[in-house]
Amino acid sequence: MADEPYDVVVIGAGPGGYVSAIRAAQLGLKTALVEKRKTLGGTCLNVGCIPSKALLQSSHLYEEANHTFADHGIKAGKMTVDVAAMLKRKDSVVADTVKGIDFLMNKNKITVVTGIGTITAADEVTVAQGKKQQVLKTENIIIASGSDVAPLSGVKIDEKQIVSSTGALTLNKVPKSMVVIGAGVIGLEMGSVWRRLGAKVTVVEFLDCVFPGMDGEISKQAQRIFGKQGVEFKLSTKVTGAKSAKDGVTLSMESVDGSKKETMKADVVLVSIGRRPYIDGLGLDKVGVEVTDRGFVKVDDDYQTNVPGIFAIGDAIGGAMLAHKAEEEGYVCAELIAGQSGHIDYNAIPGVVYTWPEVASVGKTEEQLKEAGVQYKTGKFPFSANARARANNDTDGFVKILSDATTDRIFFSAATALLSLPPAAPPRPSRMRS
Repeated sequence: MADEPYDVVVIGAGPGGYVSAIRAAQLGLKTALVEKRKTLGGTCLNVGCIPSKALLQSSHLYEEANHTFADHGIKAGKMTVDVAAMLKRKDSVVADTVKGIDFLMNKNKITVVTGIGTITAADEVTVAQGKKQQVLKTENIIIASGSDVAPLSGVKIDEKQIVSSTGALTLNKVPKSMVVIGAGVIGLEMGSVWRRLGAKVTVVEFLDCVFPGMDGEISKQAQRIFGKQGVEFKLSTKVTGAKSAKDGVTLSMESVDGSKKETMKADVVLVSIGRRPYIDGLGLDKVGVEVTDRGFVKVDDDYQTNVPGIFAIGDAIGGAMLAHKAEEEGYVCAELIAGQSGHIDYNAIPGVVYTWPEVASVGKTEEQLKEAGVQYKTGKFPFSANARARANNDTDGFVKILSDATTDRIFFSAATALLSLPPAAPPRPSRMRS
C-alpha cells in the first residue's frame, strides 16, 4: 500500500541529501529521506571526511610527540601506537556525528526510510527493505546518491591488502610499507596517516604532478614538503596490474610513455584514483533520466533532469566532489522546488587538503588564468618570515594571491596552511524561476 504522498523524496542521506531534506522541511514541504545505510551521513560522515580527519588528527599528534616535543622542552619516553584505540576513537567521532544528523531529522519532522531507493516513476520511489518494499508517492524527487571509489583496471580491491579509502580507515596494524595509487587529496591524506604511524609510503601517480588540477606552484611546493617528510613519489607512472600473496602485493608498473617497466612490492596498496557517480539501482534508464557518458546525471541550471520533477545534486552531477558543494546545491535545490530563487557562485568553492601542512585554495589557478589570456599579478608571503609561524615551528609553505592586473580583483588565493580569503571573481548569475 502506498504511503501518503510527499512533496519531496530525497534519495541519499549524505551531506547533499540530508541538507536538502532539512531545507525542504523548513520550507513547509512534506519530506522523506531514503538511505540504504543503517546510519545517516553518507560516505562523508561514515567512511570518508569525518573518520579520515579523526585519524589525521591522531597521527599528527603522534608525530608531534615523536619529533617536535623535545624542541619545546617536553621530554617524553618512547612513543608507541595503539591502533585499536585510535580506531575506536575514530568510530566514536563518527557515531557522535551521525547522532547529530538523526537529531536534525527528528527536529525537522523528516521521515527517514532505510533501504535501497529506486525511481519507479516520475512521481514514485520504491524502497526495498530486504524482501519488503515500500512505495513513496511524491511530487518531487532529489537524487543525492553521491559517489563511489573509481576502480582501476588490473587491480582488484579486497579491502585487506588492496584497499580503497574505506579499507584504509580500518587497517588493524601499521603496515611496514604502503603504495598509494593516485596523488590526489584522498591518497595523500590517507598516505600521511600511515606514514606518520611508521609505514614507508610510496605514491604512484599517472600524471606528472601531485594534486592534479591545483595551482602548479602549490603542487610543486606540496610535493617537496611531503618528500622531506619521507613520502616517495613515482610520477608519470601507471599501474598495470597487482598480485596479492601472503607476504604482500606485487604491483606491475610502467612509465606513461612505455619506456620503462618495473615491479614494486608492498604490504598494503591503497587505490585512490578518484571517485565516480553512484547511480546503480536508481532505475534512471527506466524513467528516462539522461546521464553523461561518464555516468553523471544531466541537470539544468535548476538541478532538474530532463524528466520534470526529478532533480539531482552533489557528486551525482559532477563538478567538484566536495561535501560543502553538495550541501549548497541541496539547499538551493530545495528552495527552487519550493518556488523560491537561489544561486551558487561556483568560483567561490574552497578546497582544503588536511595533510600537514594543510593546503587550501579557492578560485582560479595561474594555469587557468594563462590559458584564458588574463593579465594578473601575483602576491606571495612565505611562512618562514612570519613570527607566529616560527613560534609554532610551522614555517613550511606560503600564502599566494592572484589578482587582476588592472582592477586588483582577486582571482585566487592559496596556501600550504589553512587560509580563508574570499575571492572576488564574478558570481554565477542567480537562477530565477519564472
